[in-house]
Amino acid sequence: MSYLLALDQGTSSSRSVLFDRDGRVVAIAQRELPQVFPRPGWVEHDPRRIWADQLATAQDVLAKAGVPAGAVAAIGITNQRETTLLWDRRSGEPLHNAIVWQDRRAEPVCAALRAQGLAPRVQATTGLVVDAYFSGPKLAWLLEHVPGARAAAERGELAFGTVDTWLLWQLTGGRVHATDVSNASRTMLFDIHRRCWDEELLAALGIPATLLPEVQPSSHLYGQADAGLLGAAIPIGGVAGDQQSALFGQACFTPGLAKNTYGTGCFLLMHSGSRALQSRNGLLTSSAAQPDAQPAYALEGSVFVGGAVVQWLRDGLGAIRSSAEVQALAESVPDSGGVVLVPAFTGLGAPYWQADARGSIVGLSRGSTVAHIARAALESIAYQSAALIDAMALDMQAAGSAPLAELRVDGGASVNPLLMQFQADLLGIPVVRPEVVETTALGAAYLAGLAGGVYRSPAELSELWRPGRRFEPALPRERAAELKARWDHAVRQTVAA
Repeated sequence: MSYLLALDQGTSSSRSVLFDRDGRVVAIAQRELPQVFPRPGWVEHDPRRIWADQLATAQDVLAKAGVPAGAVAAIGITNQRETTLLWDRRSGEPLHNAIVWQDRRAEPVCAALRAQGLAPRVQATTGLVVDAYFSGPKLAWLLEHVPGARAAAERGELAFGTVDTWLLWQLTGGRVHATDVSNASRTMLFDIHRRCWDEELLAALGIPATLLPEVQPSSHLYGQADAGLLGAAIPIGGVAGDQQSALFGQACFTPGLAKNTYGTGCFLLMHSGSRALQSRNGLLTSSAAQPDAQPAYALEGSVFVGGAVVQWLRDGLGAIRSSAEVQALAESVPDSGGVVLVPAFTGLGAPYWQADARGSIVGLSRGSTVAHIARAALESIAYQSAALIDAMALDMQAAGSAPLAELRVDGGASVNPLLMQFQADLLGIPVVRPEVVETTALGAAYLAGLAGGVYRSPAELSELWRPGRRFEPALPRERAAELKARWDHAVRQTVAA
């Protein structure tokens, strides 16, 4: 039996998932990752903790499954994307905590780029908007604010990477400094058309090219994990950012297939084939996970606060003791009672791109209870995702493409039937949850399996995708339109506040 090991390093946890050749989960190990909030709008992780926990879960999952490392055909890595790390090439020591994708401290860097008139150049080259969300501005901030960092970078002594690059470095004992196209495309430094780092954007941000990792296809033999870590020298054959990995794990290999991942944030991606569609409606263009050297692209919308709103209900509001309680609390009322929660805790992402927006609750009345707020919190996840779908529909119509026929879903909150039914009701199309919901990890495993010869082609992987539960829309379209109009009104109030 050939097993595939996926290392799934996310915003709130580090996980390892062992799959068999048929894409079925054999075992899972997970450790929660502490969040660090030095100032309002700042979010950090400890790089050493990321590596220690990720390695521990890999060791744990093999022990739990009773599978020797020698039976693992390949390792795949998937990761929280724009999170930015900077470390010393010689010692391997990080110079600063990892700056998480949610962090907003690099907004002044972005404002300077906009003032220079570079926003159109950034979008045309990278497929992205100028925003502190992405890695490039975060790296520029580190070089400017960490004492001695710029001088050391100019001497070629430092290495930059997103989390995948950090894990590759650690797994290979510092022998491999690389990333894949999907992660590179989220840095705001990468030309997605020429598929290389862009010299003009590096210069504009003051970033020496020597900092940057080598860019490879997502399915590629990157190197081998040191034998002392897991018990055997296992090939590392797959790397992809978590959202592109989930798109791959959902078998969305052809234009027009789309998935939405409900994690800490929500991430909607539609495969656009070898064509890089440029959105006119607030979406982004990224490189999709590449199984080979041929370019592949995706249209993407990102919601900054998705499942994290449930964490806020638990940790901030104290409305629930555990995340699992949210559905029962929300279902204790028939609807939100007119309450709308806009969870713009770190600004609003696509399609709004309002960096300075902050969260709001509107429509409160004397009869509003914590249950109404909990229901509004859950519904906010679906509303934000529906706004992405509506924007994507406009872009697809302009490109002459057919509208989405269904939405494939995954991620932690996709197991919530109340949320999934409400999502289908808002969209007016079926929402399909696969049998295996670990699609982010599964995508990394599939990419590694292709590089390791376990699979012959993506067509073989399509046959392994198995639908689980299907949610059919049941709400009249007129009522869905009224609800979305109420949401739009709440967003306008939030942005204007």
